Amino acid sequence: MMNVQIVTDSCVHFTTPHFLQQYPSVMVVPNRLTFAGKTYRDGIDLPLEEALRQIGSQPYAPVIASPTEADFVEAFTRASQGADAIISIHASREMFKSYQNGLAAARQLSGHCPIVVIDSQTLCAAQGILVRVAATAAETEKNLDDVVRIVRGAIERVYTIYSVENIPYLLQNKLMTPSRGVLSTILGIKPFLSVEHGYLTVMEKVRTRAQAVDRLVEFVVEFADVDEVVILQHKSHITEQTRMVQDRLAVDFAGQFVPFMMYSTTMAALVGLDATGVVVFEKEFEAMDDDDF
Repeated sequence: MMNVQIVTDSCVHFTTPHFLQQYPSVMVVPNRLTFAGKTYRDGIDLPLEEALRQIGSQPYAPVIASPTEADFVEAFTRASQGADAIISIHASREMFKSYQNGLAAARQLSGHCPIVVIDSQTLCAAQGILVRVAATAAETEKNLDDVVRIVRGAIERVYTIYSVENIPYLLQNKLMTPSRGVLSTILGIKPFLSVEHGYLTVMEKVRTRAQAVDRLVEFVVEFADVDEVVILQHKSHITEQTRMVQDRLAVDFAGQFVPFMMYSTTMAALVGLDATGVVVFEKEFEAMDDDDF
C-alpha cells in the first residue's frame, strides 16, 4: 500500500470530530483572516467559535487570504518526507486562490514525489467530505491513480445549499447585486445560495423561515440514494431552524440520524451568521452487469 499524504486548506470543515487525529496523513494549511486590521491564522491563532464571535461583532466581513505558494511549498516539503505521493485538495478556484497557489508550489517541487493538485469545486463541509474520501481511499487503494479517480468521482456527488439571513455580507462579497439586496431587504426575502461548478450563487428566495425549512428538506429528499447528510449552522448548540429540518428529515429518512455542526470561518465570512446549510453526499452509482437484466 502506498503512503499517500493529503494536504488541504482551512476552507475545509470536517464532518466528524477528531478527524485529524483519526487521519494523521491529512495536513491543513491555514488561511489568513483579517479583522479590523489584525491578521490571524485560521484555526491556529483564532479557533472557530472565537472567529465566529468576532465576525458577529464586526460591521464588515473579514478578508480571507488563501495560503500562499510559499506556504504550500513548505507544506508539501514536510508531507513528502517518507511519502510516496501527495494529493492536495483545495477550495474552489472560482472563489479562492488556494488551488492556483498549490499548483504553482507543486511545479516548484516536481521531482521530489508525485503531487496531484485537485480543485474540489466547493468548500466547507463538502470539501471536508472529499478530503475524507481521499484519506480513506489512500488506505485501501494500491496506486495513486485509483485514489485520484475516486476523489474526482466524489466531487460530482457532493451538493450544498444555504438559507441566508445576512444580506450585507452577500453584498460585500458581491454574491448579490445592490439592487437585488435592497429589494430583498424591503420585501423581507431570504436568499438561497447553492454551490454549483465552484461558484456560490443565489438560486432562489423565500419569505419565511418555514418556507426555508421546506426548501432545505425538499433539497435533500430529491436525492434517491444518499450516503451522508449534514446540517450546517453558526452556533454550537442546535438552532430552532436546524431542529425543524432534523425533525422533517427523520420522517423521510427513517433510521438515519442527520447531524448538525457549525460551518467554517470561511463560510461565515462569505454568508455571515444566522445561515442554515445542508450538504448532501450522494452514494456512488453502481453500473449493472448484463447478467442483471
